[in-house]
Amino acid sequence: QVRVVESGGGLAQTGDSLKLSCAASGGNFRSISMGWFRQAPGGSREFVGNIKWNGNTKNYADAVKGRFTISGDAATNTVYLEMNNLKPEDTAVYSCAVQITSSYYYDSAPARYDYWGQGTQVTVSS
Repeated sequence: QVRVVESGGGLAQTGDSLKLSCAASGGNFRSISMGWFRQAPGGSREFVGNIKWNGNTKNYADAVKGRFTISGDAATNTVYLEMNNLKPEDTAVYSCAVQITSSYYYDSAPARYDYWGQGTQVTVSS
């Protein structure tokens, strides 16, 4: 069974930086892509960004483009989300998602991903 664990959330002030980590483990698998989603209180799950290991392609939501950076290591199924210039509207539970099977869904579609972490809270105060 694949286990996905995020870490690194916490409290921040406007303009601060935080770095989230995610590691997928368990079983013999190689991920195709790993992504980050977030869900604010009362809101729906929102795509933040992802990385596809074939070609090392990265995609970002417009709301975070230029402020957030995704990196990772395919060999260890690990992905990071470096968040800079944080804003109060970035407050949310951030979840890591892992794709291990081929999919025709868009990068931003939750259905693309096979396994999810429990999420880590990020709170940004003004």
